Amino acid sequence: MNRNKRKPVYIISVAAKLTNVHPQTLRLYERKKLVIPIRTSTNIRLYSEENIEKTIYIQGLTQNLGINLAGVGRILDLERELELAELDLKKAQIELERLTKEMEREIENVRKSFKHEIVQFSSREIEPI
Repeated sequence: MNRNKRKPVYIISVAAKLTNVHPQTLRLYERKKLVIPIRTSTNIRLYSEENIEKTIYIQGLTQNLGINLAGVGRILDLERELELAELDLKKAQIELERLTKEMEREIENVRKSFKHEIVQFSSREIEPI
């Protein structure tokens, strides 16, 4: 089953059970802008599978590595920046490949245009003056 990981489906009590945290912890993560659930028109928080995964990741950082929430926020920011940089690099690599192919075509066109105008000779064929 291929589900959209960003689709909000879990209410806070279910999200808390899935992540093994107290609902108050989820509210704290929301206040710190670490995990942002979608709000319904009646202001109910709905968490996505992506939110669940991120909460578990945050728990690992805080409980296993002893990182505070400010540190977690910085780590998440740096990870986002890295993802964007990797996308930029991928785009640059694609552009480089395109330009390389274009340059190779142009070089071949120049070679073809000089095919009959350039005569190869060795330096032995030239007589000294």
